[in-house]
Amino acid sequence: MSEWVGVVLFIIAILLVVLVHESGHFFTAKAFKIKVEEFFVGFGPRIWATRRGETEYGVKALPFGGYVRIAGMNPFEESEPEDFPRTFGAKPVWQRATVIAAGPVTHFVMAFLILTIYLATVGAPSESRPVIDSVQATLNGQVSPAAVAGLMAGDRVVALDGQAVGSVDRFVSYTRGHVGRSIAITVERHGQTITVHATPVLANVEGSKVGRLGVSIGLGRERTDPLTAVGRGAIETGQTTKDVVLQLGHVFGPAALKRVGELLFGTTQRRSTDPTSLIGGARLAGQAVQAGAWDVFLGLLVVFNIFVGILNLVPLPPLDGGHLAVLAYEKVRGRKPDLRELVPLPAVAAAFIVRFALAVSYLDIVKPLPGPFRWPGLASP
Repeated sequence: MSEWVGVVLFIIAILLVVLVHESGHFFTAKAFKIKVEEFFVGFGPRIWATRRGETEYGVKALPFGGYVRIAGMNPFEESEPEDFPRTFGAKPVWQRATVIAAGPVTHFVMAFLILTIYLATVGAPSESRPVIDSVQATLNGQVSPAAVAGLMAGDRVVALDGQAVGSVDRFVSYTRGHVGRSIAITVERHGQTITVHATPVLANVEGSKVGRLGVSIGLGRERTDPLTAVGRGAIETGQTTKDVVLQLGHVFGPAALKRVGELLFGTTQRRSTDPTSLIGGARLAGQAVQAGAWDVFLGLLVVFNIFVGILNLVPLPPLDGGHLAVLAYEKVRGRKPDLRELVPLPAVAAAFIVRFALAVSYLDIVKPLPGPFRWPGLASP
């Protein structure tokens, strides 16, 4: 499949993520009777807009995010007197905190749903369930041992000579260690277990003579029931969240910022562990789809969601976490801070975020991350 298909799918997924995030703010604000003035996807010039009731909905030209404008959140905008009871600041702290937190929370919910649906419908790759992906018709100019034995694509290998196969590596090593000797291969096919016999022959693999049957073998999948998928999805979401938190220092820490500077102004080459932007993420997604690595594509969406969710919770304005920090201050001190006095802080934070994003985006264009894929990643015994 074309790399561009993956890029387009990734962009669509990101736009949906933005839409869901802003919907979290939108629906909780509406639930608490707070006036929502605008709901836009994108920034910059308007492409399309319509008004439904008191809210204007639309799309803007630059698809780099989105926003919901809630009455009373901007300290420099005055609300109409009749709207005051329905402004953000007029509501209790817990309601305002819920409206703010609803955005970041959606990212963890989306990651959880992706993982749960994936585990229940597609299934995670299982090293202990090797599956024959293809069977060569000929090998060394003769009918391949696999074809003679009647092995078929889709057969799940259960045992070799009565012993559980265990892994793809064991299948390959066992085959290569039994050249000229018949092997009893037990497979599952369409719900039935059958045993066939095949004798490996010497064949060229990357310039070396090794024992082969003439098959390509990969990892099978292990689907779970919905209830188990929910539990595993929650565990995987929690583990990924922990991993992302631990990696934040590698993205925004002093060493990481120094490395970005070296990449920008020196001859240093990118590593696969370097920070990447949406441009780099789209490129990786395209490569994954082109390679047929849909697991990697979905994994990118999971990690992206969790990263954005955590980043939004950082207690710095203009991030959602900054708004939550202001509300926490108000709750503890018993009074609202003057938000106009905090303007320099969000300005500095926003400037840093924008400059960092632009720098990494530039690197993703001129020094893209090295391609991590060597597909198809199949063993060939």
